[in-house]
Amino acid sequence: MAWLPRRAVVVPIDFSDDSLAALQVAKELVGDLADLHTIHVLAIWEPNEPGIVWEMVDERSRAAHAADALQKKLAELGLEDARTIVRFGDPGHEIADYAREVNSELIVVSSRGRSGLTRLLIGSTAERVARLAHCPVLMLKR
Repeated sequence: MAWLPRRAVVVPIDFSDDSLAALQVAKELVGDLADLHTIHVLAIWEPNEPGIVWEMVDERSRAAHAADALQKKLAELGLEDARTIVRFGDPGHEIADYAREVNSELIVVSSRGRSGLTRLLIGSTAERVARLAHCPVLMLKR
């Protein structure tokens, strides 16, 4: 099995330096930038959030703003041909589900390296993706 190039590589982006570094690694693993899939997952807001209550913000506008920010960041990095999607929900599940939908061969995800009580209580999105993914996951640590 050849390591390079991959037909579909999914990279979760949360706009952190770590996730952008994962994007650069993934760029090297695809033959064509159209095979690079980026996903940003937004949390579902509770109905009592002020923006929802006062009808200042809705999911459509949140998704549009996130998609615009993602497109701008990709353009800055010279990756405007990469595919982008914004979803709502639990990041681990949404990333794994999207990778399955696009028949991804690899997921490249950054790990912040939480430890101790924080890791026990919150868990790691990268670990959740690795457990739920149908394909190999390349987990990059600092």
